[in-house]
Amino acid sequence: MWADPGRMSGEPCFRGTRVPVQTLIDHIEGNATLEQFLDGFPSVTREQAIQFIELDARPKASPR
Repeated sequence: MWADPGRMSGEPCFRGTRVPVQTLIDHIEGNATLEQFLDGFPSVTREQAIQFIELDARPKASPR
């Protein structure tokens, strides 16, 4: 992932693309498959998507 305030309003995107990671989250929440997401966004690799899913699945620290 990467974020640059000068591109995509600083929204985190998959590295080397202009595809916001939120797009993958939205697809998953909408019950789309990973294949459907990758078909729609060919600039995102399977490895990038899986790494993000695994990262997002990690337990979050609770706020104090």
